[in-house]
Amino acid sequence: MKDTYQTHDQPFSVSNEGGQLKRKLKSRHLTMISLGGSIGTGLFLASGGAIHTAGPGGALIAYALIGIMVYFLMTSLAEMAAYMPVAGTFSTYATKFVDPSLGFALGWNYWYNWAITIAAELSAATIIMKFWFPHTPSIIWSAIALVIMFLLNYLSVKGFGEGEYWFSIIKVVTVIAFIIIGGLMIFGIMGGKAIGFSNFMISDGPIHGGFLAVLGIFMAAGFSFQGTELLGVAAGESESPEKTIPRAIKSVFWRILLFYILAIFVIGLLIPFTDAKLTADDITVSPFTIVFQRAGIAFAASVMNAIILTAVLSAGNSGMYASTRMLWDLARDGKAPKFLGKLDKRGVPVNALIVTALIGTVAFLASLFGDGAVYNWLLNASGMSGFIAWLGIAISHYRFRKAYVAQGKDLKDLPYRAKWFPFGPIFAFILCAIVILGQNYSAFTGDSIDWKGALVSYIGLPIFIIFWLGYKIVKKTKVVRLEDCHFNKE
Repeated sequence: MKDTYQTHDQPFSVSNEGGQLKRKLKSRHLTMISLGGSIGTGLFLASGGAIHTAGPGGALIAYALIGIMVYFLMTSLAEMAAYMPVAGTFSTYATKFVDPSLGFALGWNYWYNWAITIAAELSAATIIMKFWFPHTPSIIWSAIALVIMFLLNYLSVKGFGEGEYWFSIIKVVTVIAFIIIGGLMIFGIMGGKAIGFSNFMISDGPIHGGFLAVLGIFMAAGFSFQGTELLGVAAGESESPEKTIPRAIKSVFWRILLFYILAIFVIGLLIPFTDAKLTADDITVSPFTIVFQRAGIAFAASVMNAIILTAVLSAGNSGMYASTRMLWDLARDGKAPKFLGKLDKRGVPVNALIVTALIGTVAFLASLFGDGAVYNWLLNASGMSGFIAWLGIAISHYRFRKAYVAQGKDLKDLPYRAKWFPFGPIFAFILCAIVILGQNYSAFTGDSIDWKGALVSYIGLPIFIIFWLGYKIVKKTKVVRLEDCHFNKE
């Protein structure tokens, strides 16, 4: 069947076998999908380590710079997604406006990234549940988590959207409560005497460790913001995408930036950055838990453990959705086995969903048996996949806008226009490239090169290049001329 939508002067259509994608995601779903995708353990746990490493000032600088980069990436994505909302997003845009081989590599890269993330979240779920039930087998909790993620995606796209909406609401309320309670503690209204800015100036603060320390946090901050691009994947199943996507982009970015910046600011003021507890991965000494406990909130560790459990389920839920849609789109374009491109009557790509869930399960089982070496390599290979997807967004948007103008189209007809073009995508490309190349710069700065450390950190990059060049050589693809770029989905 062919479902055709009119997007201003160019139609875009979605070819389906056995059903149609259902446009059931509302503006509130899109907002929370993107918001929830980026608020998780990166904020609840990793933020403490960032402050300990670079000081509160260094952490704020790193997260602010990454936030600016993400802003430009999201406006780039919004311009393309509002005009051409498709489930394949990065893969489809790269195929149409850059080179089919790049689209192929980006699609499989993004699918793999989220499929392995599912396995990581299953592992995290078992660790969290053992906080309350230390003697139960891990496989029980991982199986329950997998069933929840699978069912939310299997029932319907609306089921996924509603699940992600409420998961995200819990996280957002927690962050807001933390900022308010922390603010009251800073001025001595809760939890004892006023602390003020004293913790910012201890030792060599507020910036600790100099430029290299800030650079190291710059890398870690990038991981915390990953997930915002889920908005582009969900665009293919959103109602009135030309209206809801720009609205979601505008609200999401500022909320994420304020949440991260304000939360790090509060942590830096209340907890000395020299406190070794900030480096722990144990939820009982999470910076959020420490602050809530000092405020006199009973069972703070149990409450935060439950909240982080929702964050884990949210990440797994989003990961299963994103990877399933990407695999389905690859199959429709002939870049994956054909049976993965079928939809059921409810508009759910069940075959792609099952395969994705199976891959995530196999990767998780690899972490349980043996020494976990296979799983660790799988996880490391996916480490920079999100950054590579961001690079793809910047490149695709630059070419999208150039092709749009080259073909004589009027920029006023775009439902949403990204500001500061071409500075935005170029700036985002440069910063993203720095993050990718600097993943483990310390491996090359010692007396001898740490080849094992470098391989573990950068393994994802050569895998991506092999997919890109392999498809290019086999299919003999070429860079699409600006005049030949297509602005309709065929």
